[in-house]
Amino acid sequence: MIFTADFSHEPDSTQAGYGRLVLVEDDIALSQLTCQYLTREGFEVLTVADGLQAPNRIKAWAPDLVILDIMLPGQDGFDICRQIQRFYQGPILFLTARGESLDEILGLELGADDYLTKPVEPRVLLARIKAHLRRSCRNRTWPGSIDSTVFDWLKVDKRNLKVTCQGRDIELTQPEFNLLCLLYDQPGIIHSRDEIMKSLRGIEYDGVSRTVDILVSGIRQKLGLENAIRTVRGKGYLLVESPY
Repeated sequence: MIFTADFSHEPDSTQAGYGRLVLVEDDIALSQLTCQYLTREGFEVLTVADGLQAPNRIKAWAPDLVILDIMLPGQDGFDICRQIQRFYQGPILFLTARGESLDEILGLELGADDYLTKPVEPRVLLARIKAHLRRSCRNRTWPGSIDSTVFDWLKVDKRNLKVTCQGRDIELTQPEFNLLCLLYDQPGIIHSRDEIMKSLRGIEYDGVSRTVDILVSGIRQKLGLENAIRTVRGKGYLLVESPY
């Protein structure tokens, strides 16, 4: 079933599947092909072709994952990413023809979980979607309120997605929060880029991607403690017990 861009047909919410997706894409032919493929794989898909309509459609439909193009009529995908994080906490995946590294860096800094450049193999897109949904589900079911790990300078409340550093509330993007939790659970343990990429995206580190470095830099800046996450050259990153 193809969902038209004018929204005259809504996805059937009773359909059994793996999750609800919103695809924001103004190329109608590509949008329909992508929608058909993902629907056959068991997802409910709502397509949006106009950037100005996207935030309200996402808010109203409450999807499990959002796929954003960047170049859209009305407003671009970066602006949409900024707006929807006021009410949406699920995974955000950029799927765009813009392959410049600065665009990828901006997308990740804005809180996106992934960035794929068109054209992309359908099976790769499917694998990324499923990986993000699995991690999103695990994050929603974290046991307990505050982790048992004890720091005198840092507290991570996983249930309420809150971080407190030196008594200050810290606002992190969802990918930054996920990475901090990974390091927080094992203080003093070095995590390689490959381990981190597998945990955050479900893929191996390709030796080129700057995703991990961008997220670490963002966390350090927001914590205000450059030494909180230590870089171990040639090995990876670790969260120190004392950053002073």
